Order: sequence, then C-alpha cells, then structure tokens
Amino acid sequence: MAAASDGWAGMGWDWTDADEIRQRLNAGADPESWNGSRPLHRAAVFGSPEAVTELARRVADVDALENGVTALWEAVMSRKPANARALAAAGADPWRPSLGGWSPGRLSLAGPTPELFPVPEGVCLSDSERAAAQEAHRLTMALGDFYYDGTGLACVAGIDVAEAVRRLQATPVVDGELLGVLNELLEEPYAHDMDESLHIVGVTSVPGGCVVTQPWGYAPQMPGVLARLSAETLCYGLYANPKSGNQGSIARHGTIEGSDLHPGGGPDEDTSAEVLASYLYQHNAVAYACAFAGLRPTDRRAVAGPPDVWVELPRRDYWSH
Repeated sequence: MAAASDGWAGMGWDWTDADEIRQRLNAGADPESWNGSRPLHRAAVFGSPEAVTELARRVADVDALENGVTALWEAVMSRKPANARALAAAGADPWRPSLGGWSPGRLSLAGPTPELFPVPEGVCLSDSERAAAQEAHRLTMALGDFYYDGTGLACVAGIDVAEAVRRLQATPVVDGELLGVLNELLEEPYAHDMDESLHIVGVTSVPGGCVVTQPWGYAPQMPGVLARLSAETLCYGLYANPKSGNQGSIARHGTIEGSDLHPGGGPDEDTSAEVLASYLYQHNAVAYACAFAGLRPTDRRAVAGPPDVWVELPRRDYWSH
C-alpha cells in the first residue's frame, strides 16, 4: 500500500498526536502524501492544533488543494476552529474563494465561531444568508439530539395533514385489526414482516407544510409516495439507513429530481446555497430535510412521534411511481 512507503503506515482516523507525527516526519514520512491523500487535510479534520502546526510548517503550500478545497476549508467545514486558527497562523488564506464561491472565512461567519478570523472591510453575509444561519440555529435547537436511525421521512412544503392524506389516498388508522398491528409495531417495529409494516405511516402538520414519517422504514421516501406528495410543490425525502447512512431524495411537481443524496454530509452540488446548507446542517440530516422543504417545526414530534394521525397506504407499486 502507498501508506507503507510514504511513512504513514498504521495511521488511521486519529491525527492528534503531534509528537508521533513529528517523529514520523523526522524519519522521512512524506508531508505531502498519505495513502493518496494529503496529511494536512487529514489533520485539519481529525487532528489537534499542534499536529496541524507541525505538518503545516513542512508542506510546500499550506493552501494546496485536495478534492478542490484547502485544509483550512476542511477545518472550517468540520467545525474545528482551533485547527483553523493554527492553519491561518501558518499562512493559510481564510478569504480564498472555494466551493460555491464561499471562502473559509466567510463561511465561518454563518457558524458558531464568526470571530474565527479578522474580517476584512466589506466582507459580510447577505441578509438571506444571515436569515438562513439564524433559522438553522433555531431549527437544530428545536429538534435537539435524538436517535432516528431506521426512520423514513418526507418533508412536504405547503400542504397540511388532510391534503397529504388525500394525495396518498390513505386511510386513517382508528380502530379494528390494523390498530392492533400499529400498536404492536410501535412496541416491536422489526418483529413484523416488512411488506405489512411499510404500509403504515404517520403524518403531522408543521409550520410551512407537513411531515410524513415512518420510524421503522423507508416508505415515505419511496418514489411513488414522493411523487404524489410533491404535486405542485416541493418534497424532500430522507431514509436514515442504519447500514449505509442517510439517503436523500428531492421531488418537485410530481417528478423525482434527485436521489441518493447525502443530507447532513458534504454538499451534493457546489452551489452557494447548497454549500451553506451543508455547513449549517452538518451531521443533522433531519434538520436539513426540513429546511430544504421550508418546514419550520418547533419540536421533534413530527419526526419522533406521536404523529397527528397514523394512516394506511393503498397497496400499489410505489417504486415505478
């Protein structure tokens, strides 16, 4: 492997030990290459300020690019302010334009450490960017931290519970045998056949629209569900896949526009708005999904339950729309 010849054999996720990094560098480790990547970029995200400083003084260019971005960009995007300051002290440029036209320094103005770098005169957020940052703070605080692995969501703009139920041609679960199945699902959601449990979803109205949720499966993100919900509006689907991570979809006016997206991760495209959203909602896929559709929930009930109403979806092929 390349890591064996570049002096970084055995280095994994932890780049915090500056003494070990210094010893490796003194023994001939390549400051420019780690298994095909750049050590400084790794340290910016997974290291300590001391490790960043040690590597920064050994590289030829502290603003060298990997995947189109600098190590300083990675530190800011990863919310590692101490590492960002260490890179700036080593000569990295906070105001160098990067993804979506953002610089690391201007992006930091939208986050929790707007004082990270001295700000040149005339550099600031626009009114819309400032409003997006303020709403991101409000929304993430309102939702809080909770476990949602295995949950499916559809965040729908501009319609309420009644309209969502009508579009899905769903039947409210109020009594009878299906109510018993629902109660059993809530107790042991994975003890039931997936074909049966997929047909029950919850729907809740929130400011800006509604949320269709399924705590145990991906039904709200199925193409046929998203297409019906998004008629004449916008819908963002999310499945928090316990095996492969968060999977996102975009539906607009009944058409699936995007799939296999990564809400809560890096930007899915290099537009200014998407780069900002990926920074504001990093590691918070539910908040990202809500924000994308313009939903403004005041708590997590629409996702974590109980919903306004449980409904049964009609039996049909939801994969071919």
